[in-house]
Amino acid sequence: MGLLIPQSLRIDGITYYQRGGQLIGRTSASREKRSNTLPQFIQRQKMRHTTALWKMLRYCETMFTGRPNAYLDFASIANSLPPVYVEKNQMTEASFLMPGIPVSNGKLPTVGQKLGEVGGTPALLTDLTADSWQRGEQLWLYTAEQRPEEVIPRVRFSRCTVSRQEMTAVDGRLALVGDGFADPTKGWALVRIVQDRCSPQTIVTRCTFYQQYTSDEALRLAAESYGGITKSPLGQP
Repeated sequence: MGLLIPQSLRIDGITYYQRGGQLIGRTSASREKRSNTLPQFIQRQKMRHTTALWKMLRYCETMFTGRPNAYLDFASIANSLPPVYVEKNQMTEASFLMPGIPVSNGKLPTVGQKLGEVGGTPALLTDLTADSWQRGEQLWLYTAEQRPEEVIPRVRFSRCTVSRQEMTAVDGRLALVGDGFADPTKGWALVRIVQDRCSPQTIVTRCTFYQQYTSDEALRLAAESYGGITKSPLGQP
C-alpha cells in the first residue's frame, strides 16, 4: 500500500500536521545537522511533492476511504509516483501533472480508462458498459491542469458530475469524446460513486512537462540547494 505517513511530518524545517481536516505547517528548528543520504533526499522530495499536490486537490470534493484520514490515504498512494526534484529556494511549493496522481480510493472496482480517439476526435476511453450502471450511481470527472504561475508551476484540480447521456458508446464501452481531451497540459480521471463507496482512480494525461524535473541533473541541482548529499562511511551517497 506504500508508505505509512505519520500524524505529523517535518520537511525542510517545517512540521506538517492535520488539525480539523486541514493541513497545517509550522516552522521548526533543530541545532542538530540532519542526515541527508540519497535515499532520504529522494523520499523527502517525494513527500514535498505529495504535500504540494494535496494542497491543490483538497479544494475539490474527494473520496479517500482506504484509511480514516483522507490525506494519509492520498499520501500512501502518491508515494508510488516518481520523484520530481526542485531547488530549495526556487519552487518548494511547485506541483507537477503526471500520470498516476490519485484522486480517489474506495471499494468499488477501478474504472479502466485511457486517452485515445473516437472517429478521429480525442476521447477518454473507459471499460464501463451501458448496463453496468447501479441505482443511485454518479460519475465524477476530475480534471487536472498544469499551470505556470509566475515562476512556480502548479497543478490545479476541478471536478464535475457527468451523466451517462454525455458519454458515447464505442464497441460496447463508454467514452467521453471532445477536442479538449487532446490538451497536453491537462489530465483526467473518471470516478464511480455509489452512496459512500467509490472507485480508486488516478489521473491519465499526455503531459510530459514534469519529466525535466526527474533527470539526474535536476537531482544534482536540487540536492546542492539543500546542502548536498550526506556521504556514507564508505564515501558513497
